[in-house]
Amino acid sequence: MTTEPQPLAKTSFELGTKGRCPRCHKGRIFDGFLKLASRCEVCGLDYSFADPADGPAFFAMSIASFPIVGFAAWLELALHVPLLINIVLTSVLIIGVCCALLRPLKGWLVCSQYINKAEEGRLAATDGE
Repeated sequence: MTTEPQPLAKTSFELGTKGRCPRCHKGRIFDGFLKLASRCEVCGLDYSFADPADGPAFFAMSIASFPIVGFAAWLELALHVPLLINIVLTSVLIIGVCCALLRPLKGWLVCSQYINKAEEGRLAATDGE
């Protein structure tokens, strides 16, 4: 029984959410939950170019906060849940959703930096200076 090879992901989003190397699409970019590996174990791509900074945390908080704040307001207004239960429930939800989103978002940003050849900004030199 032969198995057919799976098609490789093509976009930075697909590669990043799967945690795959942006060059060979086979190696892993993570060495732990959020720690980037130093290099790809398959093709040897050095990941020192990657600097997603606070981008994943910003996106995770932005994506998670609006629906969960709406849920908290609904709990308060529709069900009249005690404040302490509302705070505990929504805190656990926001932490869980943010943690679940951090790894795929970080992978996406790292792969996007490689695929789009992102570099640190530089001032353009003008003629005569």
